[in-house]
Amino acid sequence: MTSEVFNTDCLEYMRTLPDRAFELTIADPPYGIGEDGAKNHSRGKAAPPTMYTPKNWDSKAPEKEFFDELFRVSKHLIIWGANHFIENLPRQNASCWVVWDKENGENDFADCELAWTSFPTAVRRFKFRWAGMLQGNMAQKESRIHPTQKPVALYAWLLNKFAKPGDRIFDPMMGSQSSRIAAYKMGFDYVGCELDKEYFAKGCERFDRECRGLYRSDNGKTYQQTSIFDHPQ
Repeated sequence: MTSEVFNTDCLEYMRTLPDRAFELTIADPPYGIGEDGAKNHSRGKAAPPTMYTPKNWDSKAPEKEFFDELFRVSKHLIIWGANHFIENLPRQNASCWVVWDKENGENDFADCELAWTSFPTAVRRFKFRWAGMLQGNMAQKESRIHPTQKPVALYAWLLNKFAKPGDRIFDPMMGSQSSRIAAYKMGFDYVGCELDKEYFAKGCERFDRECRGLYRSDNGKTYQQTSIFDHPQ
């Protein structure tokens, strides 16, 4: 099993690949709605919000060339936020959308997020609370390192539903690396890209901690934990 990640522009990386290089791509591109760190600081209610470094990567959705390359290198796709850039996606035979119900109560965040898929099946819904300090699995609560971070449980559910043993998984904009963690724990080969150096470094540290039992101390040294997480069934 391999888990390869690159701190690079995913479009440049995809241009180097042959057609249909991956069995399944799960992409979470910018939606173009400004959720890149600045807004979160003023949304704390039950607890102080996580303070992210304000950035400008969500000012617009990707151009058509990104989606053209994504479809070229993938046999099947799941694309989050597709309702924001539907003009760049096939509209025929798009029967299977994924609905993530975040059960987030009364606030100004979306109640659900939508993903377009290339699978010819019915619409599927995943319910998992993701509302600030409240999460669907409080016993294994995730720390937020990215303003649009999605839970590992969501990616594990997607892989369980849509991936087959032996599939190679690709995430072109992996952010917090939740997709990488899920793929690793479920035994899938994985390739991911992330352009932002800060997100890439924090994501790799998170992956090492959660999947390899490594953590870094304040002085920068890396230590091995006595045990690591088991692979989910």
